[in-house]
Amino acid sequence: MKKIKSLALAVSCFLSAPFFTAQSLAGETFTSDSQALQAKLAGLKSFQAQFIQQVNDAQGESIMQGKGNIALQQPMMIRWQQASPDDTLFVSNGDKTYYFDSFAEQVTIMKTHSLIDSTPFVLLTSKDPAQWQKYHVASTDKGFSVTPNKGVESQVEQLDIVFSGNESGLASLLVKDSSGQSSTFTFSDAKVNESLTTSLFEFTIPDGVEIDDQSQGE
Repeated sequence: MKKIKSLALAVSCFLSAPFFTAQSLAGETFTSDSQALQAKLAGLKSFQAQFIQQVNDAQGESIMQGKGNIALQQPMMIRWQQASPDDTLFVSNGDKTYYFDSFAEQVTIMKTHSLIDSTPFVLLTSKDPAQWQKYHVASTDKGFSVTPNKGVESQVEQLDIVFSGNESGLASLLVKDSSGQSSTFTFSDAKVNESLTTSLFEFTIPDGVEIDDQSQGE
């Protein structure tokens, strides 16, 4: 279960992530870094890319490496294929999210909205001022760093977004959880705002697999 939740935290940030560089906002003036980040969230319609994942423990030691591919489309649709170290598939149609572990022959079903509760990822899918007031947004040389304000319960302690200098936008994303463990995702072969078929974000449960439906009552 911890593995699924950790992946969910990473995946949920892509449900409405900002993939446009500062140049796309040239000429606009913002009174805060929070406003600047909100402005960057408006343009993304779809995104596809390959990724390499590096996971480090609290001491900075490498504990896992992985790779895969991602596709997302508004509103809140995502397909996350992890090729290594495990063959897993994470698919959301905007309402329900399916996590399929082919080795374990198990499908876990979750409510999509519940995956981003109590994390700064809610900012990437919400325009609610009350949510934005819970987090501190600071600009960096290449993007933004988001941290929860004092007294705010959050499973993620830091979310760093690094932008590239071209229209593909996002170069990498760093997620640090409350245990100090960090995951860095580096993207390549990115495609922004291309038309994607909705069937890409649907999942048919294979015959004979174990089903863990956690979406009921959430």
